[in-house]
Amino acid sequence: MAKPVYALIGSDALMQQEALTAVLRELPRDAQRSDYDGETAELAQILDELRSFALFGSGKVVVVRNAEQFVSRFRSQMEEYVSKPSASATLVLRFSSLPSNQRIYKLLVKVGKIESCAPPKDLSAWIIERGRAVHGLSIAPTAARFLADLIGDQLGRIDNELAKLALTYDSRKIDEDQIAGAVVFQREREMWDLTNALGAGNPAEAVSRWRQLVQADSSAQFRAVTWLCLWLENVRKALAMLARGQDAWTIGQTLRIWPREQAHRFVQTVKSLGQPGLARAVDLLAQIDYQTKTGVGEAAENVERFLLSLGTELKHPIPST
Repeated sequence: MAKPVYALIGSDALMQQEALTAVLRELPRDAQRSDYDGETAELAQILDELRSFALFGSGKVVVVRNAEQFVSRFRSQMEEYVSKPSASATLVLRFSSLPSNQRIYKLLVKVGKIESCAPPKDLSAWIIERGRAVHGLSIAPTAARFLADLIGDQLGRIDNELAKLALTYDSRKIDEDQIAGAVVFQREREMWDLTNALGAGNPAEAVSRWRQLVQADSSAQFRAVTWLCLWLENVRKALAMLARGQDAWTIGQTLRIWPREQAHRFVQTVKSLGQPGLARAVDLLAQIDYQTKTGVGEAAENVERFLLSLGTELKHPIPST
């Protein structure tokens, strides 16, 4: 039976949309729907809509996106409404976040229903299950991890890529090579190869790949800092794992270094940098990011300067202490 109030809580757009679709399925098919933006909607608008009868259809559903903004502006009135909601309409509040210690959260639990729309904790498992259930794909665990590394936790984009993979491969069995060969990943893979060159202790190759990438896709310069940050974070984690006595194979598995044979060369580069080299690299990357955002120098040139400076670190490393 449908509830009078629903709260969809979480920042992921796909999870939000699917939760909203599930709510709408519980309502009469001819329910009259109204959508509002919580940043600009007025309280009287929402309450009038909820408390008036539908002119057409057998009920009403009022959807408020950015609901945290709306609740912040009309907290006491919304708490009062949720405690005694209209029997002739359904209210759906879409939050990016809502602390569970707030009174309205507790009222929503008591009177309505809360749906979590946060990204899954185990993204690889989600990819495998989503591929199977929605797209009819059999995805190897290593392939799922690779896809997660390429895309991150953007579930909507992952779902789009799964749909494309389902159309591309008749076998329906997906491994790392098939994902790596997909056209949509071309630019990401080129950046991946660039950081692999760094990991192999070959900054000259990284610079060469960077120049080729910028020539082919000028927008790459605005994604490079993110990729380099992720690479430096892996360096930091690898240093910590080395300090605990873990070997290159374990480090490669844990940090999802791909291809697998890259792990040993990556660990050697990490040892060459050490903590001092890592600290200088982080400072320099922060500096060029700031310069790019404030209009000091061209973004592509700033990234190349970082790669060249890292090359100096690798040629003349200072032993870690």
